[in-house]
Amino acid sequence: MTAMTEQVPKLSAADRRMLKLLRLPTEQSGTDAEARSAFQTSIVVSSIRCLLTYIVLPFVAPTVGFLAKIGPGLSIIVGLVAIVSITMSMRRFWRVRHGQRWAYTTLGGLMFCFICFLLVRDVIAL
Repeated sequence: MTAMTEQVPKLSAADRRMLKLLRLPTEQSGTDAEARSAFQTSIVVSSIRCLLTYIVLPFVAPTVGFLAKIGPGLSIIVGLVAIVSITMSMRRFWRVRHGQRWAYTTLGGLMFCFICFLLVRDVIAL
C-alpha cells in the first residue's frame, strides 16, 4: 500500500495576487477558528464605529457640548481602528485559505472604502 499524501490545492493567479497584496506567504498557516475570531472582532469594531457615527455623535453630541467638538476626531480614531481590524481579519482569512475568503474580501473591501470616504469627510470637517 502506498501512503496517501495531502494534496495542497493550486492557487489561482487571483489568489496569488491577493496574497501578494496582503503581504502573505503562499503557504497556508493558521486555523479557521483564528479567522472566525478575527472576523468577529472586526464586526464588533465596525458595529461600535457605526453606533458612534450614526447614533451617538449626531443625536447625543449636540446635547452634550464638548462631544460636538470632539466628534470628528473621535470618529477618525474609531475609523482607523476599524480599518486595521478589517485588514487583520482579511489577512487571517487568506492565511488559512478559508473557503469564504473572497466573499469576506468583497465585504471587507467595501467597508474599507466606505470608512475611508468617511475619514476624508471627517478630516475636512476638522
